Amino acid sequence: IRYFAEKDHERFQRFLNRGETYRPIVERVLAENKLPKELYYLAMIESGFATHARSHASAVGIWQFIKATGKRYGLRVDYYVDERIDPVRATEAAANYLGDLNTVFQSWYLAMAAYNSGEMRVLGAIMKHNSRDFWELVEKKALPRETMNYVPKVLAAAIIGHHPERFGFKIEKQQTP
Repeated sequence: IRYFAEKDHERFQRFLNRGETYRPIVERVLAENKLPKELYYLAMIESGFATHARSHASAVGIWQFIKATGKRYGLRVDYYVDERIDPVRATEAAANYLGDLNTVFQSWYLAMAAYNSGEMRVLGAIMKHNSRDFWELVEKKALPRETMNYVPKVLAAAIIGHHPERFGFKIEKQQTP
């Protein structure tokens, strides 16, 4: 929280503002799928709500889908169309994927960790350390550093997002796309 509010304030403010454009869409899809509304902040950490964001691993869009996962969850990804950049279609796919991850891992923390580093990496950490407790896996350094920091980033973003003014942020309302 301190990092976002103090050291990364300007960039985080941009993410909050840009996210307002997509908030109604994302929250509607999350609600329709009976998922926690706080998963909205997972997209913020993934991409800062930049629709054309592209990672070093070729993940694309606000939910940062790699090609294979996008296709597995019904997104068209080919020479002509890349639905990973479509906020509605990608949000629907992300909701299905996150729901499946939570069903498998029975933990939103582990579901978020798997979203970040892959199901097999999280499953391997669970098997190796005989624990389904995300925080215990962090303590044992069983997950990649990025993933160990990822879940706390999403949680911090959600806390700030629920009370932005407490942390020196002011959300500017955006036009709905």
